[in-house]
Amino acid sequence: MDNIYNIYNSIGKPVDNELYERTDNYVKCLICERKCILKTNVRSVCGNYENINGRLHHIGYGKLSHVEVRPIEIKPLYHYYPGSLALTYSNYGCNFYCPWCQNDHISFSKIPVQSPYLSPQDLVRLALARNVHGLSASFNEPLTQFQYVIDATIEAKKYGLYSMVVTNMYFTTSSLKKAIESGIDGFSADIKGCPSMSKALVGIDHEVVFRNAKYVLDRGGHVEIVYLVVTNTNDYRECYEWIINKHIDYLGYDTPLHINRYYPAHRWREPPTPVEKLIEIHRYASEMGLKYVYIGNIFNEIYESTKCPKCGKILIYRSRYRVLEFRLTYSCGKYRCPFCGEHILIYGLCHI
Repeated sequence: MDNIYNIYNSIGKPVDNELYERTDNYVKCLICERKCILKTNVRSVCGNYENINGRLHHIGYGKLSHVEVRPIEIKPLYHYYPGSLALTYSNYGCNFYCPWCQNDHISFSKIPVQSPYLSPQDLVRLALARNVHGLSASFNEPLTQFQYVIDATIEAKKYGLYSMVVTNMYFTTSSLKKAIESGIDGFSADIKGCPSMSKALVGIDHEVVFRNAKYVLDRGGHVEIVYLVVTNTNDYRECYEWIINKHIDYLGYDTPLHINRYYPAHRWREPPTPVEKLIEIHRYASEMGLKYVYIGNIFNEIYESTKCPKCGKILIYRSRYRVLEFRLTYSCGKYRCPFCGEHILIYGLCHI
């Protein structure tokens, strides 16, 4: 362990060959769509990958900032292993640096020079000791520790644990393919805004989120889209119509949409999202035909709970990200409404 600790603290772990390209003294990182081109001894935008002698290394491998148990509903994932608990872990840095980030203390932090090393095997052993149902890479962007997340997922699958990520979904196709092949099957995917945004994140191609979400769905994985509605930033009609229409075009009507309230954080001082605005967007999404639309961060059970899209009865009653009642019936591998028999989208088994 000591030798591994010293190696990983000095040069990190080499990244798999298919996740970067090498040309002369440069390497191009292919983990996220920023595709940083790095000279020797230069690090990526997220601060976690470095060109060392013409090879990409994950400098932050195993240097975790937080490890704690959290309910899956807080991710938020409402249709993925309902009621389960996930050992949630994070590292340092980000590839987006949203100015309203609520976890800026780790997303905007550099990797500490001296940091305890936790191997993927030790992470899984901790998960088993805590009697959780899976792993969740969260708090900051999992793409910043992609190699570690892959290794932890492979180890977790040996013990029947699921693995999911809370992500800005800015994967390249090659990294997303590798994530799915490793066993990651749950994605809480943040959509930050739309092409007409002018105040923040203007260099981001927001359609990549939907492209990648469709890629996951087409390969049998589970996705829920999370739209943080930031006041005077991505809350105007043209923007939310673009988001919801892209959601329908790429993902159809069954993929859940979470419309979440923003609160001032980090450098952003716009007031909290008016509840009326959230309800307006919720109404539009529902009228457009989305079956599962939620409002988060307002702690209102009406907007947290799952209703049958056919008969309208409450099937999963939630309060503050906890499942209090689960009324679905299960037969032939599917969950159904007990009142009308409608098939209800649920990925994985319920743990109530």
